[in-house]
Amino acid sequence: MGFALSALQVRSSAFGSHQPIPQRYTGEGEDLAPPIHWTGSPEGTQGFAVICHDPDAPLISPGSYGFVHWVYYNIPGDVSALEEGSEAYTNGVTDFGKQVYGGPMPPEGHGVHHYYFWVLALDQALNLEPGLTLWQFLDQVEPHVIGMNRIIGTYER
Repeated sequence: MGFALSALQVRSSAFGSHQPIPQRYTGEGEDLAPPIHWTGSPEGTQGFAVICHDPDAPLISPGSYGFVHWVYYNIPGDVSALEEGSEAYTNGVTDFGKQVYGGPMPPEGHGVHHYYFWVLALDQALNLEPGLTLWQFLDQVEPHVIGMNRIIGTYER
């Protein structure tokens, strides 16, 4: 399928679409991953993954855009929600250089940033090793994406 929006619906009980992300889920707060839930998974879904990135962030390396805040995968196909601060599945490496969710922390005075929490539905239950970068992760997952969608939250310092 490649990367195209599908009927999958993504929501959070912590913030609405295009609404501010509460400080609790940011680098200025407790830095917890927000609760995320989804419905409308495509038929044949065997696994999920979640990515959070900020396309408004200054470039941190050539060939990239924005800033990666979360790469989270090996989520079973029968899961439809992640609790606040979820640590039950596998973390990749963020642009903070850590294997854990890193909440919004845009440069002060840089304006409103948009944080895309993507849920990817996969046609296989992949067992990927921990610590993949976003690009390593996408190389392995892209052929297996059968649906995806996102919720966008905002944050400003």
